[in-house]
Amino acid sequence: MADIVIMGAGIGGVPMAFEMKQLARKEDKVIVISDNPYFQFTPSNPWAAVGWRKKADITIDLASVFKKQGIEFIADGAAKLNPDKNTIDLASGKTVAYDYLVIATGPELAFDEVPGLGPDGFTQSICSIDHAVDANVEWEKFCADPGPIVVGAVQGASCYGPAYEFAMIMDTELRKRKIRDKVPMTFVTAEPYVGHLGLGGVGDTKGLLESEMRERHIRWITNAKVDKVEEGKMSVTELKADGEVANNHELDFKYSMMLPAFRGIPAVRDIDGLVNPRGFIIVDKHQRSPKFKNIFSVGVCIAIAPLEATPVAVGVPKTGFMIESMVAATSHNIAEILRGKEPTHEPTWNAFCLADFGDSGVAFLAQPQNPPRNLNWSADGKWVHFAKIAFEKYFMRKIRKGQSEPYYEKAIMKMMNVTRLKG
Repeated sequence: MADIVIMGAGIGGVPMAFEMKQLARKEDKVIVISDNPYFQFTPSNPWAAVGWRKKADITIDLASVFKKQGIEFIADGAAKLNPDKNTIDLASGKTVAYDYLVIATGPELAFDEVPGLGPDGFTQSICSIDHAVDANVEWEKFCADPGPIVVGAVQGASCYGPAYEFAMIMDTELRKRKIRDKVPMTFVTAEPYVGHLGLGGVGDTKGLLESEMRERHIRWITNAKVDKVEEGKMSVTELKADGEVANNHELDFKYSMMLPAFRGIPAVRDIDGLVNPRGFIIVDKHQRSPKFKNIFSVGVCIAIAPLEATPVAVGVPKTGFMIESMVAATSHNIAEILRGKEPTHEPTWNAFCLADFGDSGVAFLAQPQNPPRNLNWSADGKWVHFAKIAFEKYFMRKIRKGQSEPYYEKAIMKMMNVTRLKG
């Protein structure tokens, strides 16, 4: 009998639990630890921030779902991982032992790395549903007395899609309210160019996103380092390609949402051989720690080196499709080890994104994530908006039922069939 513990219950952790329960032996126990009692569908947070979704729409109580699947659930935060003892100290003071551990915690949000950034400072966040709910409260105040908006992602950020989404969704909502003419909007990003996305661009994401921003009257600043944020003002240094200062900007705003950089959670940071200097989990081709052979990791919390050197630090995204492949490989590898075999499964690490703009959108698919690629595809249109709505409903329905299957792979196949029919 083995205790298989999964730290985290997000887009990586929950499917990991379902799939591991199916693949483990009957006598094995699957245990999930999460500081949140609910699953949240993070891709819908931009909608929640403008009031298009409520928290109840995109969250699911985990205790009842896991109980039906025979999975033990512990709603408690992880305070400290002790890999030499195979134990996890919890925030409540309890300790959980494991035979195999899967770290799927997601990141810690590094708002403190930029003075004045984040919900405790002067900008909003859409990184969690609670942040998005708070952002919506401020959004309604803003719409009653509109003014300039600054939106984007700071240096070191690694998830750019939601920043583009939120900029366009705000634009769509402001036009619906007929106050767009009162809101100058500036997009600020560490990327070397619009549509880089931490991936060197995918297909024509540069052209597609620049066109959208011109059409929507959104000006942009790339190679941007946010120095500090004060009430109603953001100080930004724009760099040239050689790293020299190109310009200094003082941007006034009445509303701002800036995505932060990520780092590993405190429970795992500074564990020698487990994490890199940012606290992300180091994994081999089987999603396993090279040092601690009974520890695996999936999702945003793993270490992936940046694609290329850029004037301002740009991280690498881990999209849902890629995380799904990590989950599949990890669950099958642990199942093989449980049966006395060596792990053989490797994730594909392909990147897929449906970026919704409220009334249209851009989709891209990179296989593999880093160039040169076998498939380097992007497209835009109103169908992307409806595809994301359909995918949200599909994913949430499968989680509620406790079903483990390739959510993203099925969605991509349906999407590609639709675009082929469109010609």
